[in-house]
Amino acid sequence: MLIFQSFGAPELLIILAIVVVLFGASRIGDIGKGVGRGIREFRREIKDETKEDDETKEKKDSADAEETKT
Repeated sequence: MLIFQSFGAPELLIILAIVVVLFGASRIGDIGKGVGRGIREFRREIKDETKEDDETKEKKDSADAEETKT
């Protein structure tokens, strides 16, 4: 697909102009805010999952250590 290799700054500016005409500048701002919120929530959920996994692993390790002592 040689067509996609020729995208440069002028082509991207034309696409941006078309998007602004279709959606309007305020709507694009709202879309950007929504995407930003979504990314923040996604990162927060990943971080929470990692913490839960670490806590679960620590509990399992301490339980295994307790079993070994008895």
